[in-house]
Amino acid sequence: MYEALQDTKVQRNKLMGLYIKNIPSQERIILAGDHTAWSRPNAPTLKERTYEHHTQSGIGGRPVTAGYGYSTLVWVPEQEGSWALPLRHERITSWENPINKAVWQLQQVCPQLPSRPLTLWDIEYGCAPFVIKTADINADKLMRLRSNLCLWGEPPSYSGRGKPRVHGDKFKLNDSTTWPEAAEIIEEKDSLVGRVKIRVWHNFHFRKSPLHPMTIVLVERLNPDGSKRVSKPMWLAFVGSKMPPINELWKFYLRRFAVDHWYRFIKQRLHWTLPKLSTPQQCDKWSDLMPLMTWELWLARDIVNDNPLPWQKPTIKLTPGRVAQAIPGILVHISTPAKPPKLRGKSPGWRKGKIRNRRIRYPIVRKSTSKPPKKSKESA
Repeated sequence: MYEALQDTKVQRNKLMGLYIKNIPSQERIILAGDHTAWSRPNAPTLKERTYEHHTQSGIGGRPVTAGYGYSTLVWVPEQEGSWALPLRHERITSWENPINKAVWQLQQVCPQLPSRPLTLWDIEYGCAPFVIKTADINADKLMRLRSNLCLWGEPPSYSGRGKPRVHGDKFKLNDSTTWPEAAEIIEEKDSLVGRVKIRVWHNFHFRKSPLHPMTIVLVERLNPDGSKRVSKPMWLAFVGSKMPPINELWKFYLRRFAVDHWYRFIKQRLHWTLPKLSTPQQCDKWSDLMPLMTWELWLARDIVNDNPLPWQKPTIKLTPGRVAQAIPGILVHISTPAKPPKLRGKSPGWRKGKIRNRRIRYPIVRKSTSKPPKKSKESA
């Protein structure tokens, strides 16, 4: 297996085009983006390791680990369920960051889609750099915002003196005294989350992106008596040309969690992070198999027979794990194109007199935000 990963060459763009051909021409295509870590803290000979966020078994009890970060852009085909079909799944190199990688992946995917997609993003992408860098991409964006952010409204009309104002009134998400009157307020009862109150404000922006106005949405869960059910509400920001109805917008964002289900599926069921590969190229080629296997399971979901374990209940709507559990029934009929292994006898072992060279140990790359150098003032 390791030799195959060393010699193979994966055509990512051709695979992406093949994946996109299976996306139906529907009115609204839902994409979701995120990134995750492949933890390799005990691999000092692995090149280009970086510090990544990792909630489990971090270094020194902190949510940080040494390894690789991978950025993923998936298509969410169903309104409910855990299916997420990756279109791009690539490593974030030591000279890239998650935002730049996500922008590049959007630039590769969106021009080939049959219609303008709605993309869903987590808190880390709810910032001015992401909004600015994706402004020219043919995609609508729905991002979650941190609850301690500060936004700015439209500037007042020019008074005729001095420099025109760029920002208007301050809008602090964690200070209700700075909130203006909402443009729209809706209360409804949802079958999944219960009673919900939704408030909407238009034309607010980040401080560093005043030319890109956003629609701000506040979603609060309520008790039957009208009091708050959850102390921390959900703040969303929409940037795009055609916004869905308010009572549907926040439900679209709930479909973003399908990418988290996919990360758990490939780590636990497909054993993505199990091999101890020795080079970044091998890690990338092994990671390219994860989208391919997921799409094969998706295409096989209608032809497999559910094979539940003794403690599982039979179901009609199969999840990725249940399809993977039933896929051996297909492999028995179609067999495998691989030839049976040949006996090679005993290995000759290490040649006598051959020098053993220790592998090179590489330091962990620390990513930092470089600031432009200050220009010295020229003397008169």
